[in-house]
Amino acid sequence: MRRLLRHRAAVAGGILLILLILIAIFAPWLAPKPFDEGDLLANYAPPSAKFPMGADFLGRDLLSRLIYGTRISLTVAFLGAFFAFMVGLIYGVIAGYYGGRLDSLMMRIVDVLYAFPSLLFIILLMITFKTGFGGTVIHGWLFQLITNLDSRMGGVFLIIVGISVTSWVGMARLTRGMALALQKSDFIQSAVALGAKDSRIIFRHLVPSLVGPLLVRVTLAIPGFIATEAFLSFIGIGATPPTPSWGIMIAEGFKAMRSHPHLAIYPGIALAMVMLAFNFLGDGLRDALDPHSK
Repeated sequence: MRRLLRHRAAVAGGILLILLILIAIFAPWLAPKPFDEGDLLANYAPPSAKFPMGADFLGRDLLSRLIYGTRISLTVAFLGAFFAFMVGLIYGVIAGYYGGRLDSLMMRIVDVLYAFPSLLFIILLMITFKTGFGGTVIHGWLFQLITNLDSRMGGVFLIIVGISVTSWVGMARLTRGMALALQKSDFIQSAVALGAKDSRIIFRHLVPSLVGPLLVRVTLAIPGFIATEAFLSFIGIGATPPTPSWGIMIAEGFKAMRSHPHLAIYPGIALAMVMLAFNFLGDGLRDALDPHSK
């Protein structure tokens, strides 16, 4: 912890991240207006007391949409990271600890999934469900459940699913390699010699030793998750309007870039800030948890 606190960039990133989390939690109280409330008589209104950062093409308050957009980015970041972390940890520990044919089989599955471009998989997933084609290959009630969840979450549920499915393989590879190395360590061999059960060895000895490096890996991967959501929303297959995704806001602002550049610049700055916050924090965690770092 002391090493982390001495890392100025990490402290700055942590403070910024806490601020963004608080903004997301208290968005209904901080936003001047509802994010979907428009006024066609005030479209493209300049910054004023009524619209502190101006209004978009539908007369919606830009500041309010930026504030609510924090929820979208952080939801994708934390849920995607959580599922990637948990699945990668469990899968990698099992493969690394038991080894042999099981390890070979599990790693061949990882190799196949790793070879498939993650962004392409997510795009295909989005198109499959948003066009209704998924209903022909997936049982009716399951397809309806997934589409309903995606609709209630503003179109980001499928993005989270896609990120979780494609990002855990890297975590599994890292976990498996470290588990193989730790399996030969003295404290693991002593636990085996004393007759400890596999479950006790895994959860009492292996997992605590693996959490730190994995936490660094997933923290540094989060900016990629956020960028993926913003990109998909920017090209029109991610979050669904009027969801205040920063990617949608950048796309809408890009259309009026010459006359109203601030409509794209402000959400772009917000996107960069949250990505930098996670990058700074990840760098600090890496330096704090790496015994060889200076």
